[in-house]
Amino acid sequence: MKNEGIEGTERFLSLDRGRGLRAVRHFAVGEMVFACPAYSYVLTVNERGAHCEHCFTRKEDLFKCGKCKQAYYCNIDCQRGDWPMHKVECVAMCAYGENWCPSETVRLVARILLKQRVTTERTPSEMLLLLKEFEAHLDKMDSEKEEMNQTDIAALHHFYSRHLGDLPDDQALTELFAQVNCNGFTIEDEELSHLGSAVFPDVALMNHSCSPNVIVTYNGTVAEVRAVQEISPGDEIFNSYIDLLYPTEDRKERLLDSYFFTCQCTECTTKSKDEEKMKIRKLSFPPKPEEIRSMVHYAKNVIEEFRRAKHYKIPSELLEMCELSQEKMGTIFADTNVYMLHMMYQAMGVCLYMQDWDGAMSYGEKIIQPYSVHYPAYSLNVASMYLKLGRLYLGLERQAQGVKALKKALAIMEVAHGKDHHYVAEVKREIEEQK
Repeated sequence: MKNEGIEGTERFLSLDRGRGLRAVRHFAVGEMVFACPAYSYVLTVNERGAHCEHCFTRKEDLFKCGKCKQAYYCNIDCQRGDWPMHKVECVAMCAYGENWCPSETVRLVARILLKQRVTTERTPSEMLLLLKEFEAHLDKMDSEKEEMNQTDIAALHHFYSRHLGDLPDDQALTELFAQVNCNGFTIEDEELSHLGSAVFPDVALMNHSCSPNVIVTYNGTVAEVRAVQEISPGDEIFNSYIDLLYPTEDRKERLLDSYFFTCQCTECTTKSKDEEKMKIRKLSFPPKPEEIRSMVHYAKNVIEEFRRAKHYKIPSELLEMCELSQEKMGTIFADTNVYMLHMMYQAMGVCLYMQDWDGAMSYGEKIIQPYSVHYPAYSLNVASMYLKLGRLYLGLERQAQGVKALKKALAIMEVAHGKDHHYVAEVKREIEEQK
């Protein structure tokens, strides 16, 4: 299928990867390849009152929906714009009150079903790939994923069937949830805080690489795809589906578990960054291979344990978990080892939550340099860390360091977000205010 809607690219059959997207002209670093409005999206519950439900604008003087009193908007135009999607959720929230608690995925699927009822033609989000063409990989799902799917379907029936009317049968819903789980996107702000979930069909067409030549950022509810490497005519356009901090085996496990394929990109075949990412502390007696393997096993377990603990432990207990795990891993791993960095990042997040600014800054200073080595150029993870550090420095009246860090963030953001993005304007304003 030849692309007629996104100039400069075309859909094609990619060798060993199925369908994909490739360039038909040259794209320079920082150049917009294409933009894709969300087919459907939902603001996360935690950001209600801070962001507009319709356009995701962040502002203080939002006004709330008069019926459910839980959705907030910039103005009457945004409220009207969102009403076709919000109305079913609004009625459901009013009906269930405090007992209304579907997951974000369930909320997103409800909106997709609502949109499919009123939209019969190809949307501006589907110039190259229709939502119904999404891979579901039902044959590759394990029992745990099947159980999660069934839980989501039950929640959809419970919270929405009265208000959405006749829902598709369970087989169709199973496929739709699997499609959304494999192809959905998390919308994040400039510090990589979670704002919501969405589906962007044309963005989902791109295949994965651990050394991507484009990056996806968000302008409200529009996904913007920009080149982070020179792209020549005929080159396939690759996005990254996962966090690229981790070593090859970890990335492969994650991709196989979440997206059901084994990555064969250059980074995975050469493993060029693995030695640096798995840096071992310089000791008088180097650890044996089995000791390193044992510590990697411990690190993976503690990362998973911490992920679960965030739901039930208090911040001081979480911080203690981070500190004890770093102490143990530090007997073998260098401070620049990615497993150490993972727990430092978690500790920094807890410190920020507890408003321990000095503690957060201390962790950020340890993280930033190794991040710059481990991640590809123009990484949002590196930019967000410079942003957090810069804002911490300014808050602690360390002006020179703050401005320097913000400028480093800005250099990445002007490529990743584009020079005209409102996040870029905000950072420029923060720098200007220090003069």
